Amino acid sequence: MSVKVPEVIFVVGPTAAGKTRLAIELAQRLSGEIVNADSRQVYRHMDIGTAKPTPAERSEARHHLLDLLPPDQNFSLGTFLSLARSSIDEINGRGSPAIVAGGTGQYVWALYEGWNVPEVPPDEDFRRQLEAEAAESGGEALFRQLGSLDPERASNLDPRNVRRIIRALEIHHVTGEKPSALQQSGDKGRQGPVIGLTLDRNRLYERIDARLDRMMADGFLDEARSLQDMGYKLGEGPLACPGYRELGQFLGEETSLEEAVQRAKFQTHRLARRQYTWFKPGDARINWLTGEDSALAEAAAKVIARVG
Repeated sequence: MSVKVPEVIFVVGPTAAGKTRLAIELAQRLSGEIVNADSRQVYRHMDIGTAKPTPAERSEARHHLLDLLPPDQNFSLGTFLSLARSSIDEINGRGSPAIVAGGTGQYVWALYEGWNVPEVPPDEDFRRQLEAEAAESGGEALFRQLGSLDPERASNLDPRNVRRIIRALEIHHVTGEKPSALQQSGDKGRQGPVIGLTLDRNRLYERIDARLDRMMADGFLDEARSLQDMGYKLGEGPLACPGYRELGQFLGEETSLEEAVQRAKFQTHRLARRQYTWFKPGDARINWLTGEDSALAEAAAKVIARVG
């Protein structure tokens, strides 16, 4: 008797754990298609620094939600949910499973649990007011303000990510509701087996560092310089993520290249730790596998057959 393949399969975990490779191997094994759940890979021109699937990897399996918009535009959770749900429905309509792969925990659980995230229109005057406050007093002041209004939402944000902090405060300003309170069930969700990849913390850091060294060898600095030449500000908005910010500091002659790379590695370690706050080792929904297992696809397939 053949095993029924679930309509949706999730591949999650911290950065550099091996999610891209496993997702591709599962897509090939199950005749599936991959839906990106990484909040930075939706941006064009940010290829090397986000570890986006390469053209060769994309030729191995069909990918969705990559290269959607330029790096100076906002991509909200509500937009992700709308596009991801449509992609999953299209993939399932072709008789294939959708493999949702990425490390942005908010995206993953919002999709899995069926959060209802209203499309709150931007309030440009309010944004400018907060941007002025951040310029004068620092982003930490806005982060403390959010923490007093909605500790749950603040706990899931990087205190340095001023853009997202402002967006959370904007949602509260427009709706009068806590942003975290709007994360209520809106539909049945897109549930299925959740495969989590993990590693010993020190080994994960080693892989992060080695990957960043490979990125530099592959032209990460040239990519950062090209973005700057196109008029994008490294260290702001989507380009505030680890690597781009630090290389921007080097290009601005604020630090040496060696120091910039070292800082980028450290900030990526911090990112991995934050990702574990979304993908908790004790979460019963996640079926954890060790990211260095040479037979990950086989192990994942067994999990899918057992719980799918």
